[in-house]
Amino acid sequence: MRDRVISGLLAAWLACGATAFALAAPIGTSDAQALTLDERVNQLASELRCLVCQNQTVADSHAPLAVQLKQEVRKQLAAGASADEVRDFMVQRYGDFVLYRPPIKASTLALWIGPVVILLCGLIGLAIVLRKRRLLSGEPDDEPGDFGDEGGGQHRHDHNAAGDPPARADGHMTA
Repeated sequence: MRDRVISGLLAAWLACGATAFALAAPIGTSDAQALTLDERVNQLASELRCLVCQNQTVADSHAPLAVQLKQEVRKQLAAGASADEVRDFMVQRYGDFVLYRPPIKASTLALWIGPVVILLCGLIGLAIVLRKRRLLSGEPDDEPGDFGDEGGGQHRHDHNAAGDPPARADGHMTA
C-alpha cells in the first residue's frame, strides 16, 4: 500500500513537472529565438521606468503595472515590432517620463534641471541655518572681508581704533 502511494505521488510530481516545462517553452519557436526575445525584452524593459516605483526600471520592478508593461513589451516584440516602435508606443501612452533616461527637450527640462535646483536650494538653506546658529552662539564670523567696525584688518576685540587694548567693564585696561 505504501509503495502505491509513493508511486502515485512520484507520477503526479513528474506529470506536473512535465506540464510546467511544456508551458514554459514558447510554442513554435526554438530555444535560440526565445532567448533572443527574452534578451530583447529585458534590454528594452531596462530602458523603461516603473511608473509605480519611479526609481526602478520595469525590468527590476515587481509591481503589477511593471509586470504588465513587460508583458506588453514582450507581446509587441514577438509580433515583430522594433524596439523603437515599442519605445514610441510607451511614450505615446505614458509620456516621456516612462523613459528611464528621457530626452532633453523643453517638456522634460524640469526632469533634468529639477534635482540640481533642489540640491542647490538645500545647500543654500543649510548654509543660512548654520550661519544663524553660529551667530546666535556668539562665535565670531570668520568670513573673508568681515573685519569688524573699525578694526583696520584686525580682529575687533584685540585693539580699539587708537591701537590700545579694550577696557574692561570696571574701567581698567586689559593686558
